[in-house]
Amino acid sequence: MGLMDKAKEFLNSDKGEQVTDQALDRAEQAAKDKFGEDKADQIHQVRDKIDEQVGGGDPQPEQ
Repeated sequence: MGLMDKAKEFLNSDKGEQVTDQALDRAEQAAKDKFGEDKADQIHQVRDKIDEQVGGGDPQPEQ
């Protein structure tokens, strides 16, 4: 099993999903801090699209 296979396996695991969700949540908050709450909906949509691609993930509920 190659490195890429191991990375994909990790990202699709429950632990990998938790790690990527935490990273995406931090990035989402940083973007909101930078661009303001008026862009919050667009930032959240981007976060969900990335989560769908990276994890197998169900989108996080809006905060």
